[in-house]
Amino acid sequence: MGKTSDLTAVQKTIIDTLHKEGKTQKVIAKEAGCSQSSVSKHINRQAKGRKKCGRKKCTSSRDNRTLQRIVTTNPFKNVGEIHKEWTAAGVSASRTTTRRLMKDMGFRCRIPCVKPLLNMKQRKKRLAWAKDKKDWTDAEWSKVMFSDESKFCISFGNQGPRVWWKSGEAQNPRCMRSSVKFPLSVMVWGAMSSAGVGPLCFLRSRVNAAVYQEVLEHFMLPAADQLYGDADLTFQQDLAPAHSAKTTSTWFKDHGIPVLDWPANSPDLNPIENLWGIVKRRMQYARPNNAEELKTTIRATWALITPEQCHRLIESMPRRITAVIEAKGAPTKY
Repeated sequence: MGKTSDLTAVQKTIIDTLHKEGKTQKVIAKEAGCSQSSVSKHINRQAKGRKKCGRKKCTSSRDNRTLQRIVTTNPFKNVGEIHKEWTAAGVSASRTTTRRLMKDMGFRCRIPCVKPLLNMKQRKKRLAWAKDKKDWTDAEWSKVMFSDESKFCISFGNQGPRVWWKSGEAQNPRCMRSSVKFPLSVMVWGAMSSAGVGPLCFLRSRVNAAVYQEVLEHFMLPAADQLYGDADLTFQQDLAPAHSAKTTSTWFKDHGIPVLDWPANSPDLNPIENLWGIVKRRMQYARPNNAEELKTTIRATWALITPEQCHRLIESMPRRITAVIEAKGAPTKY
């Protein structure tokens, strides 16, 4: 007869079954074909409620609540700063213990989500816009050509301080950073519709009204022909100064292109923002050595965007609008 570790799955099943029936260990050993000591050890291993062994915890429940309050109050502190503040409160624990307890509490160190900073007036306008568009169908949204600029760098570099949050807290305002619109940088202009993407334009200078109208003339119009042909379309753009300039409005009127009204600071409503995210994620391991190699990489990655991806993003517009209404105009997860 073998040791407990030699018991087969069938023998273990027989032991468990007969033990539940109230049979003695001697009878169980005979039926299972093993020693009585093996039966006893197996039954004891299956027993519940045994006290855990190991070293006694060095912190109390009160100490743990203090740690959780420190992390929650300022989630942007690193482990060293949190450990220093915790020990200053009279707790005797190592830095490793601090990190382990934070992990046990559910905190994870992550790069914070970035959302636009909205004032109350902008939130009200977003809410009003969403309520006005909540009944639009997929067919109506498919007529909209979405556009936007995005910054690409040769090295994406440091993404800023990390933040401690628990599962489900990524969109909690205290765990997010506010973004500032229109940073001084070279931008890439692009457009999309439910039929796919248009050609990219690499901007060499700061975009003013004249530069933007050149982009519209040489890139937006060809994109419209490519994606819509002779069908009607509505053009979407944000409220950047070059976009809302009087001369730009005149340009659209002269070309007979209607422009979709758009709320300020609302990248979460624009599906092309998701396309920029897809391109940047696919490029995260690319290491271009100069600006020309960077442009080549961007063009190649942009060309991989499929019409199916664009169509799915356009279909998300009703959900985005519903999310804005439910958030009462506040930034959403999109």
